[in-house]
Amino acid sequence: MTNNAKGESVTLVGTPCHIIAAEKMDHYPEILEDSPVDFKLGLFCMENFSHSYLKEFLKQNNIEMDNISQFRVEKGHLWAYLKNGDVFKVPLSKAKICMRKNCQVCMDYTSELADLSVGSVGSAPGWSTVIARTEKGLKALHKAESEGYIETKPMEQSGLVLLEKLANKKKKENKEEIKKRESVARPVLYRRYINDTEFIEEVTSCQFNDLKADVVDVGSCVLCGACYYVCPENIISIEDRKPQLKGTCPPECNLCYVACPRTYLSQEVLHRDLDQKPLGDYLKIVSARAEGVDGQDGGVATAILSFILDEKITDEVIVVDKMDDNPWKPEAILTSQVEDVKKAAGTKYSAAPVFKVLKNNNKDSKKEVS
Repeated sequence: MTNNAKGESVTLVGTPCHIIAAEKMDHYPEILEDSPVDFKLGLFCMENFSHSYLKEFLKQNNIEMDNISQFRVEKGHLWAYLKNGDVFKVPLSKAKICMRKNCQVCMDYTSELADLSVGSVGSAPGWSTVIARTEKGLKALHKAESEGYIETKPMEQSGLVLLEKLANKKKKENKEEIKKRESVARPVLYRRYINDTEFIEEVTSCQFNDLKADVVDVGSCVLCGACYYVCPENIISIEDRKPQLKGTCPPECNLCYVACPRTYLSQEVLHRDLDQKPLGDYLKIVSARAEGVDGQDGGVATAILSFILDEKITDEVIVVDKMDDNPWKPEAILTSQVEDVKKAAGTKYSAAPVFKVLKNNNKDSKKEVS
């Protein structure tokens, strides 16, 4: 697998499906080689929207993307805050026509395989909920607080109950959707029980055409860019929406199929007992905020990333910014600059192939259009 151009360690900021891909690539170094992702900062995510569908939906309501200053998903609604001060809100039940199909089979609300997970639900306005899941994540949380990047307080019980309720809701509803798809021969492979030995045997002869049939064509692709990143022949293209093959796979190459978070996931990667735990496994959960940081929900994710770069926990971070010439079109960037992180603050609510920048990063180009 091609490492990022400079071979430096990276923090990935991503949704649950991005985090699963990073965990999967880290789990199979003998196949995919060592991953540069050394720290995973996961985001809470109920669903993501197709940028093109969302743009058209808003246009039908006489709203242009370039007039929007912020999006929010909360209290059962999609909120669009306009630059003129107006607020447009619509029930999620109506906005779901813009939702990406792959989100309907995801059972992870709080990025259960991350080192740290961050989101707004469960904490008071101006605060974020932070979940430390690994010793690495817990150490970073404590040090970020001791160095003054963030402040924390115990999470209110009512907030924890609300967070668990929403997480359980996603697990329950999407598990039913998975059963529905499986019943009509639309496979949801990542939810099938399999161990590492069985996984290796199952994917031995699987190539891009199998990935297309098993994931892309059945609406399960998360558009993470993992297939693009690991392809040794550079023949996978992600121009806008779906991965496409632009050449011929060499014999016995199965890297794209191995890396994809929506092909088989062994129980060693994703323990099935997590289905019974609303928030997955964790060591500590707190409410946090960052004074003086201009970011969403208390600026905590931005502050933690600033801490990670300042303290050189990793050399670079992957964040999702907006394209300059296409309003609210997400664009992944790989950067070592805190100012880039601050500029990219805020949730975009549309998918971006975050792993593409690991392959495309070089001195001449730090950005890769999604």
